[in-house]
Amino acid sequence: MSDLAIKQTFSLMPQNIDEALRFADHLSQADIVPKDYQRKPGNVLVAIQWGMELGLQPMQAMQNIAVINGRPSLWGDAVIALVRSSPLCEYVYENDDGETATCRVKRRGEEEQVRTFSMADAKLAGLAGKQGPWSQYPKRMRQMRARAFALRDVFPDVLRGMPVAEELMDTPTEREVGPARQAEAPKTLPSYDQTKFESMLPTWQKGVNDGKTTPDDLQAFLQSKYTLSDEQISRIQKLAAIEGEATHENP
Repeated sequence: MSDLAIKQTFSLMPQNIDEALRFADHLSQADIVPKDYQRKPGNVLVAIQWGMELGLQPMQAMQNIAVINGRPSLWGDAVIALVRSSPLCEYVYENDDGETATCRVKRRGEEEQVRTFSMADAKLAGLAGKQGPWSQYPKRMRQMRARAFALRDVFPDVLRGMPVAEELMDTPTEREVGPARQAEAPKTLPSYDQTKFESMLPTWQKGVNDGKTTPDDLQAFLQSKYTLSDEQISRIQKLAAIEGEATHENP
C-alpha cells in the first residue's frame, strides 16, 4: 500500500470518566468552541454526556447542544437530523403558507401526526413582533415551533426528552429556586378623612347621575388608596338609589 494512503482517523470520544474530565478541561480552554463552553468544563462534560446518549460525537454535541436559561437543549436543525436518521422515522414534511407553518411526521407503524404554528398562535404567546428573530424571520420561527411540537411529541425517545433551543429562547427565565420566603404583610391603607368624604359626596353624586361612574367603581377606586368605614361604604352605595329616585321623579 502506498505511503500516501489515508490513515484511519482517530476518535475523540472519551472512553472513561478520567478521559472525559481531561477532554472537557482541554476543550473549555479553546477559543473556537461556543461561548457557553469556554472556561466551563462542566458544561462541556454535560454536552458530551448528552451527545453520547443522542448518538452525537463530542464536537457535534458542542455545536448542536446549547445552554438556554441554564438548560441543555438542541438546535432545531439537529433535532430534525436526529429524527430523520432514526429507523423509527418514515418521513418529515414541512411547509408554510405565509401564515401557518405545518409539520407532518410519521413514525413507523403509526398514523401520520400533524402539528401547526400560526401567526395567531404567535400573537397569543406574545411572540409576534417580538424584538429579535420573531420580527426578522417570522417564517423561520414558525417553522421551528411547528417542528418542535411534532418531533418532540412523536419521537421523545429519539430526542431523549431534550427541549428545543428555539423554544427555550422564547421562555422567560425560571425564577431562582431557594428557601421559601415569608409572605409580606399587606400594607395598611390610611382611613378616608370623614370631612373630605362629606365634601366629596355631591361631586360623586353628580358623577353617578351623569353616568360617568357607578357606586361600585367609585368604591373600588377609593379602596385602592384608602380604608373605608362601613358607614362610608353604605353611603357610597346609596348614591345609586338617589340616582334612581331622581330619574323616577324627572323622567
